[in-house]
Amino acid sequence: MPPSKANTLPYNAGMPGRLVLASASPRRAELLASAGYAFIVDPAHVDEAERPGEAPDAYVLRVARDKARAVATRRDAGDIVLAADTTVVADGEILAKPADESDAVRMLQLLAGNEHRVFTGVVVISGREELADVVATRVRLLPLTMDDIQWYVGTGEPLGKAGGYAIQGRAARFVDWIEGSWSNVVGLPVATVSQMIVRVGR
Repeated sequence: MPPSKANTLPYNAGMPGRLVLASASPRRAELLASAGYAFIVDPAHVDEAERPGEAPDAYVLRVARDKARAVATRRDAGDIVLAADTTVVADGEILAKPADESDAVRMLQLLAGNEHRVFTGVVVISGREELADVVATRVRLLPLTMDDIQWYVGTGEPLGKAGGYAIQGRAARFVDWIEGSWSNVVGLPVATVSQMIVRVGR
């Protein structure tokens, strides 16, 4: 028999510590809230610059780990700290957030009509336990005209987004296909995160 009333309790209500999102990203907060989690936001401020010769998966995992550890040092031992970092890789180039509109145009020209991969590093820390994982999603954008690109960049949406586009926004019209986690492309692989939170919250 289904419950007679909607369950309004957060999914992590029975866990011993608070869930802390070590990110100022509104997209990650929205994904986490949509999945039914109650949490507090405590952003980390770390160096997110890519290091020479660093592989994409190693890059996002390093930044996510730095964020999680920085916040964990100032939280209670029972808190569960969650951090993530996302980047886009096309033709072997790591595409972080565009520096300006011209950079966003360059990125979209590179992605248009081509397949690329989105990597998100996730780190969860509770007490002395630390879990880490990297999730990859394949995405292909439709071929884009310069008018398409200039219109999209003119919306302002590409700025502040890895790879210069937001799959959950206006750029949805440009996505040909996706293989893997959709939420990973937005910035947080929710299913993976959920499993990690359960493991450290036991």
